Amino acid sequence: MFTFATPDLQFLLSREWIVTNGIGGYASSSISGANTRRYHGLLVASFHPPTDRRVLVSKVEEQIESDGQVFSLSSNVYPGVIHPQGYQWLTSFERDPFPKTYFQKENIGIAKTVFMRHGSNTTVVEYENTGLQKFQLQLNPLLVHRDYHHLFHESPIWKFLATEQGKTIEVVAQHHLPSLWIHYSKGKFQSQPDWYRNFQYEREKERGLDYAEDAKSIGLLTCNLLPGDKMYLVLSTEQNDMTGNPATWKKQEEKRKENILIDSTNSFVRDLYKSGNQFLVQRQSSGGSTIIAGYHWFTDWGRDTMIAMRGLVIAGGSKRISESIFETFLSNIDNGMIPNRFPDQGEQPEYNTIDGTLWLFVALYEYFQKFQDLGFIKRIFPKLSEILTFHFEGTRFNIHVNDDDLLYGGEAGTQLTWMDAKVDGHVVTPRIGCPVEINALWYNALAIYTELGTLLDHDVSAINKRKKETGKAFRENFIHKKGYLYDVIDPDGEKDDAIRPNQIYAISLPFSPLTRKESKKVLEVVEKHLYTPYGLRSLSQKDPDFKAIYSGDPWTRDHAYHQGTVWSHLWGEYAIAYLQVHQYSAAAKHFIRIQSGTLEEHFYHRDGINCISEIFDGGRPNEGKGCIQQAWSVGMTLLALLKAE
Repeated sequence: MFTFATPDLQFLLSREWIVTNGIGGYASSSISGANTRRYHGLLVASFHPPTDRRVLVSKVEEQIESDGQVFSLSSNVYPGVIHPQGYQWLTSFERDPFPKTYFQKENIGIAKTVFMRHGSNTTVVEYENTGLQKFQLQLNPLLVHRDYHHLFHESPIWKFLATEQGKTIEVVAQHHLPSLWIHYSKGKFQSQPDWYRNFQYEREKERGLDYAEDAKSIGLLTCNLLPGDKMYLVLSTEQNDMTGNPATWKKQEEKRKENILIDSTNSFVRDLYKSGNQFLVQRQSSGGSTIIAGYHWFTDWGRDTMIAMRGLVIAGGSKRISESIFETFLSNIDNGMIPNRFPDQGEQPEYNTIDGTLWLFVALYEYFQKFQDLGFIKRIFPKLSEILTFHFEGTRFNIHVNDDDLLYGGEAGTQLTWMDAKVDGHVVTPRIGCPVEINALWYNALAIYTELGTLLDHDVSAINKRKKETGKAFRENFIHKKGYLYDVIDPDGEKDDAIRPNQIYAISLPFSPLTRKESKKVLEVVEKHLYTPYGLRSLSQKDPDFKAIYSGDPWTRDHAYHQGTVWSHLWGEYAIAYLQVHQYSAAAKHFIRIQSGTLEEHFYHRDGINCISEIFDGGRPNEGKGCIQQAWSVGMTLLALLKAE
């Protein structure tokens, strides 16, 4: 819990919260109540789960009147002014089980709680009189209707026709658009259509993007609350939710969250697991489970899903969800590749990844280690054979095993590895050829296929031979004379000696092609050049291409994205590599638990509350950047800490 004797606006603006609904929708804002991103909103609905997200309710302006006194709970950033300044009455904020903000002015007190119905595009805001005297609560929902990547502006085309029946209001922004439903548990509604103009979103300004937005008011909701009374505001795309009981929904959602349990005595691990549940969603097109790569703006990505599910789902013991995720991606295999991205409705999956399919083998291996279900492995094993065949013989993007027994991939203008920034058609780190982590993953895919195939009584001798040849080729080609690993062998055979974190996978994956002595040396180089307690730098600080700060417009940010920026998900890979090299000794486990303290402090107190940010500056990492809540960042931190118990 945060408590505020004298609330500081910048502190409140820089801390964010998010709640999700299990189908891609969410509610999110800053602790101050002022939106700082285009992605903030009280109802961001997913119309084609988990995609086609639209912001429908930007926020609610809130005001209290009691004994002639009037004061606002709301805060907004306008050009050159904060209005109103409700943040000054904010006394505390707690995140679990729901975002809950407390306001107090003399004997007047109110608590505001936000939650969503799981599986429904429905947000509920609970207002409770926690003070000693009655007051009138005035609520003014501010509406938009837009894709969550865009901004909204006043225009005659937006009608926002409101029709009231009982205590339910149907709002139609345009005649061809789906309705927004607003229900209030007590009070009355007074129609007062108006526009609120020029909200300023500071985070968008920092990102070099448009940052001003307008919103539509349809009128005021007013109700009287005695001490201890509650009022519920329901915002939804579901007409059926207008007749439900918000108090019952709240208890159901509390119970659901209580049941998100993992066997650990470490409170940070338990909270990471609960936080990670936000990424698990249902995909409408497949009817199965998948994982959102990050909030606020990512959808479900193949690479991210396979990496993140290792900690979020498999290590946590969710067998059925694990199988559903595998089936979602395996059912979309094409030319031996799983999708890298499922776009929005009406578009075909994208397959521009060389590593996502290989990460599938690692996740399946850890699934079998956890659940020992050979029956499931047997059922999907033909798909694994199909994948290997396409990689041996060649598939899209010139992905194939070359004459040196290494996996090669890449074409001009494509980005196939996780270092995938592309600006105006320019791939910042193309890495065409034989990247080090791709070949570590390929070696693991062959080793895992061999091990699982042996258990199934298949003849895997040919694949086992190829595995040995790949391991030998890896050591002959990637080990630098200084002990670390080359990053890429290009099409001409030239070797990129830039010190990057991709070499850590040669140690952290289940099967290493390196000796323990070689692994130890690689780890030492990574620690010297790349390690921070927030994660690993994507490039050594000594490299002339190193970018110390991730900021600016999209072009500037994307050119820094993988040129030194710290990636928090790589902290987990480093931690597992450290444990592997030190043979999971008690001292090694203790060291990793101590090292996790920085990310733990970040998780509870900075940026996204109960979140782990996607990235940090490479020079002096401190403030979280990119997405406030990244699936593989949470998943890999969780997996590493479970291994350190």
